[in-house]
Amino acid sequence: MKVTVKKIDDINFIMSGVVANNVISDKVTALKAQAAKEVQDEEAKEKNFDEEASGQVFKDFIDAGIKEASIDVESILGQPGLIKYEQQDEGIFFEVALSISPEINVDIDYSDIIPKYTKPKADSEAIEEKLAEFALKQAPFKTIETPRAVVNDDVTVIDFTGYIDGKVFEGGTAEKFNLKIGSDSFIPGFEEQIIGMEYNEVKDIVVRFPKEYQAADLAGKEAKFVVKLHEIQEQKAETPDDTFAKGILSDPTATLATLKEKFADQITSEELSQLYMRDLKPKIIEGLLGKFDFTLPNNIVEQEIDAKVREKTKAFTEEEHKPYVENKEKFAELRESVRDEARDSIKKTMIVEALAKKEGVVVHDQEVQAALSYQAMVTGQDAQELVKYYEENNLMTSAKMGLTEDKLFGQMLGFNN
Repeated sequence: MKVTVKKIDDINFIMSGVVANNVISDKVTALKAQAAKEVQDEEAKEKNFDEEASGQVFKDFIDAGIKEASIDVESILGQPGLIKYEQQDEGIFFEVALSISPEINVDIDYSDIIPKYTKPKADSEAIEEKLAEFALKQAPFKTIETPRAVVNDDVTVIDFTGYIDGKVFEGGTAEKFNLKIGSDSFIPGFEEQIIGMEYNEVKDIVVRFPKEYQAADLAGKEAKFVVKLHEIQEQKAETPDDTFAKGILSDPTATLATLKEKFADQITSEELSQLYMRDLKPKIIEGLLGKFDFTLPNNIVEQEIDAKVREKTKAFTEEEHKPYVENKEKFAELRESVRDEARDSIKKTMIVEALAKKEGVVVHDQEVQAALSYQAMVTGQDAQELVKYYEENNLMTSAKMGLTEDKLFGQMLGFNN
């Protein structure tokens, strides 16, 4: 097998050559013979020997190119990228891009790109607001002492019966149902029409189910609900004191001052996180991209371009996709429009990996799991389902890299000092 290898620069190579037809046919014959020994005839018939043979031949082609160019296998980055595949009279012509790891000089001084900042400090007013907000959230809902009309943030106790086209529909009826007004947990427009209702009042509420509603038989349809108000409940915040703090912190030695310190730390952490995401992190990335100079692996860049194009077009309608499918030049323009972004993304990742290794920054799998669990809690998702989604969509490596990046940048900024 004759493979020609062209060195583009210090890390990028192009391998090209023709694999003769008899090489592929011999491979198919060998695979069939091997399968006949190992499986029943009927099972062997179901196997796609041509596809398997092509895969093995492609691997042999890559191996021959690596040997021809004396490339260290351990230095190869990612998967080789197929540039051209062409059936010719004498065989199949392959053209493949392959890249190796670049040399990144991590010993250069990059301290000048680390931005200066003043660490936020929670002021007393913000702490008191946080305390009052928390005291209200912790307060139980109690039936109002004097009957009045429903207002926003009340919890109502209602009966309702839903009708579509004059008929009661399944799942549209409930008794003594607790509904917090303003929670947006019901069909759009329903909660707003409860506002102003009086005790024991019966009211017809007309709404339309969203077009994307989960129950297809209800989606987009208008419904009338006959609603009866039984009770109104409201929250009345407790007065925060030492006893309140002991209960919240589950600490018999805690005081109100201790609880305020906790809130101060939380506020400071939130403000520092916002400052980091909004200002400090972008400046560090910009500085690192300008400070380090090395050759990027073309095949990895092309793969990143493909990923960004998929991300950009995943929400496209069929009509929006059509021009890019029919017009190769238009699709090429789309790919070029994200090239700089893709190059910066790959360059940043490689710099972070190299510096994290130098600085001893390590992210363990448990930290990734914990971060995803926290994300699930904040967004109201199921933690196990979120982890499963990341695993099934090969996103765990990306999540780990994101944590590594933040851990490294936090170390640069002295967050733990």
